[in-house]
Amino acid sequence: MHIVVIGAGPTGLSAGYDLLQNGHQVTLYEQDSKWVGGISRTVVYKGYRFDIGGHRFFSKNAEIEAYWRNILGEDLLTRRRLSRIFYDGKFYDYPLKAGNAFKNMGVVNTAWCLGNYLKTQMFPRKPVRTFEDWVTNHFGARLYEMFFKTYTEKVWGMPCSEISADWAAQRIQGLSLITVVKSAVWPSSQTSVKTLADSFRYPKRGPGMLWERVASHIRSLGGDLRMGARVSSIAWEPGRGVSAVDASGCAAERPDHVISSMPLRSLVRALSPQAPAEVRDAAEALHYRDFITVALIVDAPHLFPDQWIYIHDPRVKVGRIQNFKNWSADMVPDPGMTCLGMEYFCFAGDGLWTAPDRELLALAEREARATGLLGNARCVDGTVVRVPKAYPVYDDHYERHLLTIRRYLDSHLPNLQIAGRNGMHRYNNQDHAMLTGLMAAKNVSGAAYDLWAVNSDAQYLESVPSTRRVPQRMGTVKG
Repeated sequence: MHIVVIGAGPTGLSAGYDLLQNGHQVTLYEQDSKWVGGISRTVVYKGYRFDIGGHRFFSKNAEIEAYWRNILGEDLLTRRRLSRIFYDGKFYDYPLKAGNAFKNMGVVNTAWCLGNYLKTQMFPRKPVRTFEDWVTNHFGARLYEMFFKTYTEKVWGMPCSEISADWAAQRIQGLSLITVVKSAVWPSSQTSVKTLADSFRYPKRGPGMLWERVASHIRSLGGDLRMGARVSSIAWEPGRGVSAVDASGCAAERPDHVISSMPLRSLVRALSPQAPAEVRDAAEALHYRDFITVALIVDAPHLFPDQWIYIHDPRVKVGRIQNFKNWSADMVPDPGMTCLGMEYFCFAGDGLWTAPDRELLALAEREARATGLLGNARCVDGTVVRVPKAYPVYDDHYERHLLTIRRYLDSHLPNLQIAGRNGMHRYNNQDHAMLTGLMAAKNVSGAAYDLWAVNSDAQYLESVPSTRRVPQRMGTVKG
């Protein structure tokens, strides 16, 4: 059979490689003209390599772990995790270490935090509707303000009082003040909570190394990987489903089956003939959070030991700072230099997104200095990478819109499968995205996997159980 795969991120590449290994003909379209891997790619700037976000390779799925090892071999490094939280001019170890936290907070603040926690245990907020309600009940109001509020609002661009409690319950379920303190005092208890895992694997030259190799294997097996090919039209016929796929600069392909990881909103827009107005409206109601990485090249061999630092300080816009040299020394070509990734969360079209690169570079350097991380080191160069639709957002009507789209696609395009983070509009990590691609490929060969069950079936998330959801805003979402 001839299969068209849309998108060369973890989902599409995993699907395409599996299909080729099972004897299918594969055409794979990727809208980026240079990079494979989607948001899991590694960008190269003047020999400096950096992630679009940091990508820990850590999964409870044995098939995915074996996949990484088989592709990367000895180039898959094991790294000891070191990350901290920057708050109120101080650095807090994360995962929490009791001595460090108590020293930074001081006796009065520590007593305040414990008092708040005990108060909420006796008088919890009811009903629990928002992220703020849920976290306050589990940690107390003071710790919520210190370690949850600012960062969460930076990531999602909305007040915590407007984010559904589902986000907290799914994202950090299993964590409470008691759990955190126990993990700090008895480190062995960290192993059951993914957020607290103290080691992970990482490719020697970044996550893009994995996907560049998979892309090479696809080509060696005869797969047709077309870069710079943005899908513009998906023709379909009643009773048959997808009959042709058109992409920029390419002749139309007439596939037997299609696996799509393109954003679901874009897929519905591409249908020809158009979907009914109800389906189009549902697709237009899907929203996204966008992402900017400002890479700073710094004239210093060593700045700080962390792989990444969460910035909980509301006085700066940066949400997280990556130190790529500490992920792998091979990410930086000159041992006398350091490459930092200053990460900003935004909506496409807002002030950050539209700011000129020179302004973003100046902002990033200014904010890095405000944390004290740069010391006297000089920023000698840098670059800016904008990533649209990095995070699918669940608003209060998200599930209804998604169900409308799914029902229509299932009934009218039976030879189309949607998979991956943006393909399914689900906030999945790399291994989840891979698994949906692999399952979709196996379905083409006769299996009957339910891709929508991946989240609940894979025991993987920040905590157990591992069903992941993203913020539901109680009001209107931009994007």
